[in-house]
Amino acid sequence: MTAPVFVVDHFDAGGGGGAGRYVLDGPEGRHAVSVKRLRAGEHVVLTDGAGRWAEGEVDATEGKDRLIVRLGEVTEEPEEFPRLTVVQALPKGDRGEVAVETMTEVGVDVIVPWTASRCITQWKGERGAKSLAKWRATAREAGKQSRRVRFPEVADAATTRQVASLLADASFAAVLHESGTGPLASAELPVSGDIVLVVGPEGGVSPEELELFAQAGAGAYRLGRSVLRTSTAGTAAAALLLGRTGRWS
Repeated sequence: MTAPVFVVDHFDAGGGGGAGRYVLDGPEGRHAVSVKRLRAGEHVVLTDGAGRWAEGEVDATEGKDRLIVRLGEVTEEPEEFPRLTVVQALPKGDRGEVAVETMTEVGVDVIVPWTASRCITQWKGERGAKSLAKWRATAREAGKQSRRVRFPEVADAATTRQVASLLADASFAAVLHESGTGPLASAELPVSGDIVLVVGPEGGVSPEELELFAQAGAGAYRLGRSVLRTSTAGTAAAALLLGRTGRWS
């Protein structure tokens, strides 16, 4: 079993515990002490979620929410390329969090919520802000669970034209759609730059959106014979792409 991951805001001065000693407190410390029930001698990984991380060994616990860690050297994990961005149309219910969770687990770098024309769910006002916060919290927790030290960025919700701009700037741009004449499994992929993949809503990508994305340079591709839910298609496609680019090897 690999060491559990906990998120810190910074590594400066070991959280007030002196050089080589870090005090993990607050919600993360409470989770480590009261939920994980970590004890002296056990190993942990601390990360800022942006690539900086360090291994440590539990020295002691204080109360219910303070973990004293003897911290090793802080290192930085480099970004991997090609970077993978998934534009995820807003699913209904809690399927958005399911999509974010599983895409984080497989290794997606950026997740862009998309308000497609056929989305049943609409993010507006306070409800939209809460939904975006849930997606970001889900990415953080899934990043910890999957032992990542560089969590995916969950961007602000994008319009269709903003998505088209992302596609135009990509090294490889694709839309998952049944009209695709070729499988994603045989598409020619770049070794660097950005791959941007669009996953439509339950009602599908509209003809107008598909045309706009095609004008931006995005091809339509199929995953396979079956039709996947919007909440699972991005994860399946991401796994395929990450395997083919060598990032899983």
